[in-house]
Amino acid sequence: MAELRWNPLIKDWVMIASHRQNRPQMPKDWCPFCPGSGKVPDHFTVYEYDNDFPALSQNPPVPDDVETRIYKTKPAYGKCEVILYSPEHTVTLPELPVDHIRELVDLWTERFVEISKDEKIKYVFIFENRGDVVGVTMPHPHGQIYGYSVIPKKLQLEMESCKEHFDETHNCLICDMLEDEMNCGDRIIMENEDFVTFLPFFSEYPYGMYIAVKRHVQNLSQLTDSEKTNLAKILKETTGTFDSLFDYKFPYMMCMYQNPVNGEDVSDYYHFHIAFYPPMRSADKIKYNASSETGAWAHCNTTAPEAMAVELRAAHEKFLKKMNG
Repeated sequence: MAELRWNPLIKDWVMIASHRQNRPQMPKDWCPFCPGSGKVPDHFTVYEYDNDFPALSQNPPVPDDVETRIYKTKPAYGKCEVILYSPEHTVTLPELPVDHIRELVDLWTERFVEISKDEKIKYVFIFENRGDVVGVTMPHPHGQIYGYSVIPKKLQLEMESCKEHFDETHNCLICDMLEDEMNCGDRIIMENEDFVTFLPFFSEYPYGMYIAVKRHVQNLSQLTDSEKTNLAKILKETTGTFDSLFDYKFPYMMCMYQNPVNGEDVSDYYHFHIAFYPPMRSADKIKYNASSETGAWAHCNTTAPEAMAVELRAAHEKFLKKMNG
């Protein structure tokens, strides 16, 4: 079964993908993403791989006949891709050279443009899940791209907030956020010519850093050559900072926010950024999203972002010394 089902309580679509339960457990001595597996080229740097068990498909099955007066269904139309970061099985993003990560940025950009050509796709979401704590079963370094046929509720809300701010002030909300963060300085972790990494004023997670581009652009394809290189640099340093916090490969969810596609022009008020959602609140304690966070979407961060930013800046310095040492 693969279909979308309407949740009338929050006016959002839920992906039902029961076929994904049948994904095989991979043998410990074999990986489909490694050269020699027969699944990928023998030689590559970064590589796009169509998901073998997609939640969304460009040829989706007809939904089951389960609609009622209030319960609606629609085909699970979309695209699910895997983006392989490297042919090496155990390397991670911060361990890759900048020029290698730049190739990853270029592949993300290429796939964003290509998936956007499908007029049924309304949002292209690039993300990475890293670590057992967030449910990763495949250790080979990779991220994913989902092309949705509808804009998910959280993304709709973010767009609406940005539009309301623009209508009231004629300013981009994220540009104004960056200005406030830069003026304060206490939550800035690092920056280069084109990007800033910061722990936002409202951070829901103790170590939930954001990366934002300084120039007002909406997606990867609008970045200049130098901006793409500087994105690669700050991605390496930001993820390396996580690993330097407690000297282990730090789990996180990385989510890339770009403009919707094949719909309303949001270029006046939307702004490219990346958010990290790391599930750890200390070296050995998990920040669980329990009832308040999950049931009410009322997040509670038990740490002050200004205090945690001090830890993150120290971890960044530690990573730089290791990288340059």
